[in-house]
Amino acid sequence: MLNSFWDFLVWLFWFYIVIACIWIFISVIVDIFRDRTLNGWAKALWVLFLVFLPFLAAFIYLIVRGRSMGERSAAIAQQAQAQNADYIRSVAGSGASSAAAEIEKSKQLLDSGTITQAEFDALKAKALQSS
Repeated sequence: MLNSFWDFLVWLFWFYIVIACIWIFISVIVDIFRDRTLNGWAKALWVLFLVFLPFLAAFIYLIVRGRSMGERSAAIAQQAQAQNADYIRSVAGSGASSAAAEIEKSKQLLDSGTITQAEFDALKAKALQSS
C-alpha cells in the first residue's frame, strides 16, 4: 500500500513536469508568432530550434527574450482591459444618453405645442423605463 502511494506521488510529479513543459513550449511558440520585431526567417529558425532541441531552445528563448515576452503579454492584457472598459462605458452610457435625448425631444415637442402634457408624461415614462 505504501509503495503504491509513493508511486502515485512520483507519477503525479512527472505528470506535472510534462504539463509544465508543454505549457512552456506553447507559450514560447505563441510569443514567437506574436512578436512583430522578428522577421519571418527568425521565426522559422526559432521554431526549427524548438522542434529539434526543444528544452535547450525553450531555455535559451526564455533567457534571451523573456523580458520582451513579458512586456508583450502585459501590453496585450492592458489592451484587452482597455477595450473591455471602453465597451462597458459605451454600453452603460448609451442607455442614459438615449433616454435623455428622447426626453429632450419630447420636451421640444411639448414646448412647440405638437403634443400635450399627458403625451409628454407618457413619452418621458417610456424613455425612463427603457433605460
